[in-house]
Amino acid sequence: MDWPLQDAKNQFSKVVQKARSEGPQTVTLRGERAVVVLSAEDYDALRANRPSLVDDLLSGSAWDDEFADAVTTRDKAPSRDVAF
Repeated sequence: MDWPLQDAKNQFSKVVQKARSEGPQTVTLRGERAVVVLSAEDYDALRANRPSLVDDLLSGSAWDDEFADAVTTRDKAPSRDVAF
């Protein structure tokens, strides 16, 4: 069901109840879809078995030897003179 923003604000408990019993509720802003209110159960189902950002980053491709050498052997001195 679509809820204009003002109606959703005025009847937020009803929006939440319907999200829990009937499924996701769409809130519109000036006639355009803006947000979707969904139950915690629906949200958990969407998030199930998805890697976290950390998992995703750690599972990235391995560095090749040339790139790893370039990173570890780079000059440790600042690239420019900075006076404080």
